[in-house]
Amino acid sequence: QVQLVESGGGLVQPGGSLRLSCAASEVPLDYYAVAWFREAPGKEREGVSCISSSDGPTYYTDSVKGRFTISRDNAKNTVYLQMNRLKPEDTAIYYCTTEVVCGPGKITAVPQAYLSQDYWGQGTQVTVSS
Repeated sequence: QVQLVESGGGLVQPGGSLRLSCAASEVPLDYYAVAWFREAPGKEREGVSCISSSDGPTYYTDSVKGRFTISRDNAKNTVYLQMNRLKPEDTAIYYCTTEVVCGPGKITAVPQAYLSQDYWGQGTQVTVSS
């Protein structure tokens, strides 16, 4: 599996912005679709956004559409999630993974990824609070 490191989370007020990074050190992420998921305590890990391999389409869950933007910097082997107009409901640990199937209305990790944290980075905490 691809080794990933998430960063960029923090504490921000409602309406603020953060940019999350998902970096890989050994495998070019451009070979893969990469998705951001988030998990709040006691809740299912939820697909947030996905960017296809080879500069393919991007996808977003409805709750973040128009506020979040996913992008790549291939030179840095990093996928970003720009998060604008943040809301308290965005509070969660955010993870990235390459083990994903993405399409219109669907951002779903492969079944094996739900069984092991090995398919994800360590996560980065996003807290949106006044």
